[in-house]
Amino acid sequence: MDRRHFIGALGATVAAPSIVRADAPERPFKFGVLTDMNGIFSDATGRGSLIAAQMAVEEFGGKVLGRPIKVISGDHQNKPDIGASIAREWYDVGGVDVILDVPVSSIGIAIQKIATDKNKMFITSAGGSVDLSGKFCTPNFIQWTYNTFALANVAGKGMVQRGGDSWFFIVADYAFGKDLKENCAAAVEAAGGKTLGEARHPLNTSDFSSFLLQAQASGADVVAFANAGGDLTNSLKQAHEFGLAPKQRLASFVLNITNMPALGLEATAGSMICTPFYWDFNDSTRAFAKRFQAEHPNKAMPNDMHAGMYAATFHLMKAMAQTKSADDGIKLVDAMKAIPTDDPLFGKGSIRVDGRALHPVYLMSVKSPAESSGPWDCFKTVATVKPEDAWRPLDKGGCPFVKA
Repeated sequence: MDRRHFIGALGATVAAPSIVRADAPERPFKFGVLTDMNGIFSDATGRGSLIAAQMAVEEFGGKVLGRPIKVISGDHQNKPDIGASIAREWYDVGGVDVILDVPVSSIGIAIQKIATDKNKMFITSAGGSVDLSGKFCTPNFIQWTYNTFALANVAGKGMVQRGGDSWFFIVADYAFGKDLKENCAAAVEAAGGKTLGEARHPLNTSDFSSFLLQAQASGADVVAFANAGGDLTNSLKQAHEFGLAPKQRLASFVLNITNMPALGLEATAGSMICTPFYWDFNDSTRAFAKRFQAEHPNKAMPNDMHAGMYAATFHLMKAMAQTKSADDGIKLVDAMKAIPTDDPLFGKGSIRVDGRALHPVYLMSVKSPAESSGPWDCFKTVATVKPEDAWRPLDKGGCPFVKA
């Protein structure tokens, strides 16, 4: 059995009780990666998120305070009731100290409440709703990688400045999609642009033809896709078939490297995206990507959410070394906030009092096939946006415990 199988129990919903050796006085610390293993977000998170957390643990040394760290995983199937049930069982029975990842913001909001009620800790890399660090924020929670405000703010302002004055939105009809659209529309209008309309679709939609026809008929300069995962892939494929571009510019807020094998550059060239991480930024990100790709069953490159899992897990272990425990969720979160963030993937940054991790965000464009030098050479940087210009100001978020 190699070291990865010792650290990770892939696909286990609840960790089995550990057999403790006579020379191991305390139980292992347990990190639970709760994610989408088989659904529309499985490529964007899933096994890649588990691998990233395992990599962080291995590269930290596999232990904190002399106690081994065990990483387990669970599949919430994109259903809030299943996600909440796993979280409760992990915290109450499975000995899980911290829950990580959690795509689908409605599931994240449910787990956030459970963690707070039990004074445990929850870190999301994949949950994007701005409300997670806004009106639902708690002192037991950290939102690491991105949120809908930053993506929408950077894309909305950036594209209006580049001539995209009128917008039509294709929106996933749940918290994440609605947040993304509302925040982007506000940024567009603040920059002098206007919104011409929107079309909402259910989660896991296969046929986007009616929504795309509405977008075409609007005559908008920009068609923006406020969706993610398989929905984003399907809608962009069909947008290419309908010939939206180049007559209309496409904005794909959360298009990332894991979408690209299914889409290709021809179907997406020129689309604008926002991201706080790209594997080919520098030597450090490329080195991480090479290690990640070697471990991934599909040999995929890491996206921003995978990078966020690695960075957040590593920072978590630094805080655990200071608190000397993971029993008190608030104390552990406070320690993470007190330590400046500094890692090879996001660089130097901080975690704000509301749990929002702060780092730069990048406006990028999808390369044309002629510009690309290989299968994973997909994006180029258009603009770098500083944290103070990318993220929602603290006093605008409405975080209850911050206000109190």
